[in-house]
Amino acid sequence: MSRRDQLLDNINAFLEYKKEEGFQTLEISPETRAKLKPVATQKPEPAPKPAAAKPAAGTPALRGAPTAGSDVRVTGKTLAEIAKQISTCSACGLHASRNKTVPGEGNPNSPDILFIGEGPGADEDAQGRPFAGEPGQLLTKMIGAMGYTREQVFITNIVKCRAPGNRVPLPEEISVCSAYLRAQIALIKPKIIVVLGKHAIEALLNKPVAITRFRGTWCTYEGIDLMPTFHPGYLLKSPGKKRETWADMQAVLAKLGKTPPKAG
Repeated sequence: MSRRDQLLDNINAFLEYKKEEGFQTLEISPETRAKLKPVATQKPEPAPKPAAAKPAAGTPALRGAPTAGSDVRVTGKTLAEIAKQISTCSACGLHASRNKTVPGEGNPNSPDILFIGEGPGADEDAQGRPFAGEPGQLLTKMIGAMGYTREQVFITNIVKCRAPGNRVPLPEEISVCSAYLRAQIALIKPKIIVVLGKHAIEALLNKPVAITRFRGTWCTYEGIDLMPTFHPGYLLKSPGKKRETWADMQAVLAKLGKTPPKAG
């Protein structure tokens, strides 16, 4: 696939996502318009470079996952040691503006569920805890409705430092932090992974998704069942999607052989 075709595919996926979120118009920069103009004279494409070696079967890579020569080599053998390494990490630009790193928290011993979000926000950056703000309060309620406490599951993010202005983490930032996340998952050994939000899902599964269609679709990561669903922050803006998210959580419980506790 040519670069232009790849660009068109990426734009189509992005526009589909924006349409699902209710956007009616979208501004396009002159640079992007220029790239989309038909090429007057088709030049032969250069000879393809030798294909990079594929990862071993059953070893999916996060989007922009580290390759040989990556700045990060996880040396910690326990979650505490990994958290300590994260606290001094300066392998990407996010370290320059952070207050606290947010490695994650919860049950480290093969919990039923590992929740993964995109990255820390302002509250998380201030407290050093994942999902500490208003979206975190909603996540705590969701976990409780499933019959768990935060201490019984594990909660973390794709990246461990807040991106300025809560922007989406850049591919190189995801690349650096993916080493930490993979090491954490290998140690935690969750029964099921629940990924919260479009950007976290795309980073973990290494492909673009239309969240309103993709949520509720069972996937796997390193042989672990994975359920993608909406981010609690999105649910605060679109409360009508809570019903679908709860359906996803009920599917997770069913996979675990459990049912939600009765209210009251």
